[in-house]
Amino acid sequence: MKNKALIIIDLQNGLNTVGTGLFQLEPLLLEVNQRIAYYREQHLPVIFIQHEDEDLVAESHDWQLFAELDARRKDFYIRKTHANSFFNTTLKELLTQLAITDLEFCGAQTEYCVDTTIRMAHGLGYNCSMKRGLSTTLDNDLLDAQRIIQHHENIWNKRFLTFIEPHEADSLSSSF
Repeated sequence: MKNKALIIIDLQNGLNTVGTGLFQLEPLLLEVNQRIAYYREQHLPVIFIQHEDEDLVAESHDWQLFAELDARRKDFYIRKTHANSFFNTTLKELLTQLAITDLEFCGAQTEYCVDTTIRMAHGLGYNCSMKRGLSTTLDNDLLDAQRIIQHHENIWNKRFLTFIEPHEADSLSSSF
């Protein structure tokens, strides 16, 4: 079995307070919790990334992870101040320490922190995967959230990551 970790990016209260809110947040959180449960059953690491800035002030309510997430003390937590979860953080060192070669991603916002982190991880040589539909974002002035997600999934597919097919979602033995 490969050395895998689940990376959950910025699923924080403050990201859901603008406009119409994060696209399909409730079903996304349910599926993210299913991925968390699977990783825990396999004794594989779960890593939560939390953004902090003037809007997501560390330790504030907006900075906290969504209460619906199954986050536990034994999980790993990385704070960041940039869209790239590797930039000025200990993420790379943690992954090296844990001998991780394969990363599965989920989180928010698709076109910012999720996209940037996936591309950086790919560039660093990690094998990257995602279950389709497990990133979310907000509508913007140009596109609605669903189109943003579809657009990025199209770019990522077989370039920056491999999508986990529904029949593979509960199997880590498949090759990514």
